[in-house]
Parts: sequence; structure tokens; C-alpha cells
Amino acid sequence: MLRRIHPAWWIVIAGATILALNMGIRQTFGLFLPPITRDLGVSREAFALSIALINLLWGMGSPFAGALSDKYGAKWVVLGGTVFYVLGLIIMANSAGAEGLILSGVLIGLGVSGSGFTAVFGVVARAVRPEKRGLALSIASMGSAVGQFIALPYAHVLLTDTGWITTLFILAATAAVMAPLGFAMSSSIRDDGANGPQEAAAPQIDGQAIGPALREAMTYPSFILLTLGFFVCGFQIAAVATHLPAFIGDKGFDPSIGVIALTAVGLTNIAGTYLCGRIGEVISKKIALTALYLLRGVIFIGFLYLPLSPELIIAMSAGLGFLWLGTIPLTTGLIVIFFGPRWLSMLYGIVFFSHQIGSFLGAWLGGVVFDAYQSYDMLWLMSVAVSLLAAAFHLPIREVASPRLEDAERTAAATF
Repeated sequence: MLRRIHPAWWIVIAGATILALNMGIRQTFGLFLPPITRDLGVSREAFALSIALINLLWGMGSPFAGALSDKYGAKWVVLGGTVFYVLGLIIMANSAGAEGLILSGVLIGLGVSGSGFTAVFGVVARAVRPEKRGLALSIASMGSAVGQFIALPYAHVLLTDTGWITTLFILAATAAVMAPLGFAMSSSIRDDGANGPQEAAAPQIDGQAIGPALREAMTYPSFILLTLGFFVCGFQIAAVATHLPAFIGDKGFDPSIGVIALTAVGLTNIAGTYLCGRIGEVISKKIALTALYLLRGVIFIGFLYLPLSPELIIAMSAGLGFLWLGTIPLTTGLIVIFFGPRWLSMLYGIVFFSHQIGSFLGAWLGGVVFDAYQSYDMLWLMSVAVSLLAAAFHLPIREVASPRLEDAERTAAATF
């Protein structure tokens, strides 16, 4: 007899599906660079600026989306984000030049922020028992990995059969599915094990108001270091997602190799996200993050100096996939260690803003350096350099609760 799924895990599943749609569609934009720049007669820098604005506006909106989600619930935040996302895709499909692409980038960026990680993670973390939070956040993060794996071949087939304009309209209809899923995120169920579902009334240690939570985070050195380190993740992911297909085409390989490479990233990302989350339960999360960034740097050196073949490109892309979104459960796990889950969405939104500044630069500078040098070598060199920077930021992190949280936990323990 099948065991009934606890209501809390339906929240996790709904959140994972929202992230699959959100992140899956976003990861396909690199496939549109060649046909859009060719048909509209715009430069790669112009297209890259549009994608960079998606990342920047996503980051700018994330702290606000997270705070609204934490305070009022994720349902309306996800709904609003879906509206912006769909509208941005429709405007991109109707673009006649760089101006339309830029407007679409702004709207999609706001849409991704409202229907992305910051709106979902706080609900997921509060829905399950503390000892299950790492697993729940890993599953939710895996949703984005599954989305990327499915969305890339989905978009490639559509592009091949229907062209980029029709494909964007179909992706807009696909993104609209996030709206009804958002209503599942309004539940206040918390998994209390044998006692069954109960209302998720915040315990005393989670009773912190928004103002003190912000002041505590912004004066906590380990949180600042984590925020600075996440910049590197954004830079590298945006550089690869936006420019890898074009880089592969420039090397003389068939465009399908670019699609296969990004699909390989998506496939291994599923396992990598889960494994990184589980590894963070066994070893120090900061050590896991440091190793992850350094291994990315090794792969970028391979893009620079190894004699490339389709097999090697796909193998290195698969290696990147294992390291792709594994940063997310490790980073969110550190935030929960520092401050607890009460304001996780908002605080992750702040960390994520740093990530998206990096994403803006990774996407945009890729176009700038290509137009300047007709090569992506400088982009891969920058990606190696920031891997070393990430290690320098993560190693000094102290993986301990803030003094306020330690005192509250001791008080709570003495009460029972």
C-alpha cells in the first residue's frame, strides 16, 4: 500500500515545479543569441545586455520578493512574477531591435525574481522539520535542474521547427503554468512528524522582526563573506548559459553540440544539486563551496587550453553540471545556520542580489570581450580568476549561529 504524502511535501513538490519552469525557461536564452542577432541585425553585446538585465533585475527584485513572501506568503508573489515573466517573453517575441530586447529583459528579470528561489525557499524551509530542511531545499533546488534538462531540448526542437518568434510565444504559455502552482505555496502546514500537520506558528526563536533581522545580517561578517562569494557563482553561470553555445559554434562545431552541452549541464546538475546538499550535511558547507568553485576554475582552464572535440566539450559541460546549482542548498543552509529559517527568503534575496550582479557582468562582459577580440578566451580567464576569489571569500566563514540565535536556542531548550 502506498504511503500518503504528507501535505508539507506537496509544498516542496510545488516549489520544485515552479523552479523547474522558472529556471528551465531562463536557461534557454543562450540558444536565441545566434538567430535573434542575425534576424534583427543587432550585435552580440546588445543581446547580451538584454540577458544581463534579466539577471540584474532578478537580483534587484529578489530581496523584496523574499521579504513579501516571508511576510505575506508566496502565493501572490509567484502570481505577480508569472505575469511579468509571460509579458517579457511576449515582448521579446515582438522585438524589432535592441530596445525591445532591453524592455523584455527588464520584465523577465522582475518575473524571475517573483517566481524564483527567493519566493519559494522560505516556504519550503518552514514547511518541514528542522532535520529535513536540507533535504527539502535540495529537492526544491533539483527542480530547477530538472527544468533546465527538459527545457533546453524542448526549446531547441521548437526553434528548429517553428523559429524563434513562435518558440518564445510557446515558452510564454509554458511559463503561465507557474501561476496556479503558486497557490500551493500559500499553505501554512508544518511537518511535525508523529503529531501530524500543524499550523506553522513561528516559535520564539523565529520571532525576530524584519528590521532587526536586516541589521543582524548586515553586521555579521560570515554573512557578508557568503554574499560576496555568491557573486562568483552568478558570473560563471551567466557566462556559460549565455555564451557557451556561441563559443562552441565559433570553434566550428555543429550548433547541436551547444544544445547537447547545455543539456548535459542540466542532466548532471540534477544529481549534483542533490549531492552537494547531502555533502553539506556531512562536511563543512564552506569547504564544500570552496572546492566547488575551484573545480569550476579547472574546467574553464580546459575550455581555454585543451584541444576541443565534441566529446570533450560534452564531458566538461557535464562536469560543470555537477557543480552548477549545488551552491544553492549549501548557501541557503549556511543562512539557516547563521539566523534560522524565519527570514530565509529575504536574506537569501540579499545574497542572491550579489549573485545577480555577477550574472549581469558574466553575460554582458562576454558580449563585450567577444566584440572586442572576436574570441571568448578573456571570458574564460576571468571565470578562472573569480574562482580563486570565491575561495578567498568562503574559507574565512565561521559556520556557527549568530549570538542572538544561540541565546534564543538556549532559552528555548531551558524551557522544555
